[in-house]
Amino acid sequence: MTTPRLISVVGGTGAQGIPVVKALVSSGLYTVRALTRDPTNARFEELQSFGPVEAAVGTFASEPDLRALFRGAWGAFVNIDGFNSGEKSEIFWTIRAWELAIEEGVQLFVLGNLDYAYKSSGFRPQFHAGHYDGKGRVGDFILAQNKDLELRNLVKMRSALFTTGPYIEMTLGKNTPFAPVVENDTAVWRIPLAEGAVPFTALEDCGFYVKYLFDHPDEADGLNLAVALDHVTFTEYTRAFTSITGRPARWDDVDLHQHIQNIFGPGPTRRLVIMRILQTQRR
Repeated sequence: MTTPRLISVVGGTGAQGIPVVKALVSSGLYTVRALTRDPTNARFEELQSFGPVEAAVGTFASEPDLRALFRGAWGAFVNIDGFNSGEKSEIFWTIRAWELAIEEGVQLFVLGNLDYAYKSSGFRPQFHAGHYDGKGRVGDFILAQNKDLELRNLVKMRSALFTTGPYIEMTLGKNTPFAPVVENDTAVWRIPLAEGAVPFTALEDCGFYVKYLFDHPDEADGLNLAVALDHVTFTEYTRAFTSITGRPARWDDVDLHQHIQNIFGPGPTRRLVIMRILQTQRR
């Protein structure tokens, strides 16, 4: 019987990390060592309920903690919470995690990635979003290093990206950019989308895709596995919602300022966000 391979995980208790860890350990092919500040936390204990998950107590912002996390592991899945760390910190510590994984002998490094939308737009300022671009910059860097023939002759580790879009679960959650309201028994989504569509990803699918990368390391080498359920318009979404639930639903296309007010409400936070938008639109 093949000995399960050890995968080190940063971000295991996050929304994406939970289904990833579940898919890995429930397969019987992998064990997981997950970084956590508190192994008695309910979310970490949930990870352990899925199968063989050990705690590496520490923080991603510590070289000794990252070294201990990666030591002896065959693979690594890293997804730093950019909302928690901030754009600059995420860029530095993700690159450092990648470097330290090489030092510790990891063979396949998978980055939980997002589209580098700012770059894809031709660096148009209205498309800069820190939590997307922080990951996108690092993803570009990692794949560029992975193609470097001189480096490939020096190190064993290979790298891959797992790139997602917004989670479709956010359309039914609270305090998200896609949260609905109920008015006169009708579910209403007020989203500034115009003729656009959203490349939604389902959280449960993340586990399948990341496991696929670890199951097929030769195919994963240098791959940017970018996934989505579909490019979903909210006209399609509300039609499907009514079809499944039998409840009336509609989508209202609002402008961005109104959308921000709906999320943040009136006050200093809203004014700061709107000022940032106006500044970028004037450039």
